[in-house]
Amino acid sequence: MEDIVYEFIGEASPEKGEAFLTHFTAQEHNQYSYQNCWVAEVDTRVVAALNLYDGARLLALRQSVLDYIRARRNQHFTPEQETQAGEYYIDSLGVDPSQQGNGIGTQLLQFVLAEYVHKRHQTIGLLVDEENPGAKRLYLKLRFESVGSKKFLGKKMEHLQIRA
Repeated sequence: MEDIVYEFIGEASPEKGEAFLTHFTAQEHNQYSYQNCWVAEVDTRVVAALNLYDGARLLALRQSVLDYIRARRNQHFTPEQETQAGEYYIDSLGVDPSQQGNGIGTQLLQFVLAEYVHKRHQTIGLLVDEENPGAKRLYLKLRFESVGSKKFLGKKMEHLQIRA
């Protein structure tokens, strides 16, 4: 999500990107809110987070993010819609670098798939950067299927879904 956050904030600054996401994660009723996050912990420390929300609510959840960006950087900023009604959308998944390679991201994804696909009978979708074949391999291994491609903030992304 690093490149996307940089587009949102208008500069490639890890510190400002983290501050931007921390601001919205702490707030309610936006696409990055803690209300839409599932986390994995090791010894009571959060080591992975997955952000997921109902695609039908994207515009409502995105509005405060857009208002923030437009007021501070670009009043005409209007990113494409990366999701839509009919799917719960995995907006982002991150694993602490010190914990990568331990299967924590896979376990978190498997938990979310069990909860939303198998228990709630929902479709889950996500976009994967075509320049990230490792992530795509993981999603395909978990039985996601390609349903097309989308451009998002100038990047070509593959749209994957898994259905109940």
